[in-house]
Amino acid sequence: MNNMRNVTEISSFTLVGLSDHPLTMNGLFVFFLLIYLMTLITNLLIFLLVLTDYNLHNPMYFFLANLAFLDISYPSVTAPRMLFDLVTKRSSISIPACITQVYFYLSFVCSEVFLLSAMSYDRYIAICHPLHYTQMMSWRACTCMASLVWVVGCSISLVDTLFLLRLSFCRTSSIHNFFCDLPHLYQISCSDPFINIVAVLLLGGSLGLGAFLLTFLPYVYIFSTILRIHSKTGKRKAFSTCTSHLTVVFITYVSLIFIYLVPSSSDMVNLYKLFSVISALINPLLNPLIYSLRNKDLMEALLRSYYHLKLTQASF
Repeated sequence: MNNMRNVTEISSFTLVGLSDHPLTMNGLFVFFLLIYLMTLITNLLIFLLVLTDYNLHNPMYFFLANLAFLDISYPSVTAPRMLFDLVTKRSSISIPACITQVYFYLSFVCSEVFLLSAMSYDRYIAICHPLHYTQMMSWRACTCMASLVWVVGCSISLVDTLFLLRLSFCRTSSIHNFFCDLPHLYQISCSDPFINIVAVLLLGGSLGLGAFLLTFLPYVYIFSTILRIHSKTGKRKAFSTCTSHLTVVFITYVSLIFIYLVPSSSDMVNLYKLFSVISALINPLLNPLIYSLRNKDLMEALLRSYYHLKLTQASF
């Protein structure tokens, strides 16, 4: 009876956040507000450029637009709440709001992991089978791949979230981070999360391993093909289209592996927070910067849009 009463008494969690010092919190608010605004602006710019510029209407930029949309979406699950907490000095979040945050965050993160696999396949076809690229990467094929990415990502998150509902929370209600995530809820649950962990490993682990292999195996063939290219210019161009994607993949996987696969420890709380910040807030800003700064087509599209806007204003 006491256990039941304890369970019902807990209706919210406390997000410990990154710091509880007032001056530090004010500094963090300014810093992360700038990061979040820059993330929204840069990703929205790429999304609109791909949408409006006819020269970018090809599979590579179609997937890049999807990546930009995801990089707008999943920081928006965590950043506004964190900024609100930093301003109001409040850190309480209801259990339904916490579980909802987990669902949407996992949906977007899982979708991004599988989208990176689709982008690897696109680079594989473009470099290893250039004569069949138009046929194999038709708009219908790209749309089906993108739809599958979203369906799989949201389905994995839905299953994990439904299993999360079986847990009860009657211990400490403090989450040592600035947003809700599966590892944190498993730690503070008074129910045995063994079934949840098995479900995550069976579903997310198997599909995640599949996504990992689908992301990296094509590069074995890609690099083999690039090394056989005789033209230095051709090699440089092929490497350039791959290094941006590989950089994004590396940052994404390193942060996710540390958060979800490295065993939790009280001695590593600050390190977990750092990787959470990288995964949830920094990575979505780095992605557009990595692609735009290394991509000639995007920069030319940006200049075309700028001059078109100037001509439009001059005509008025």
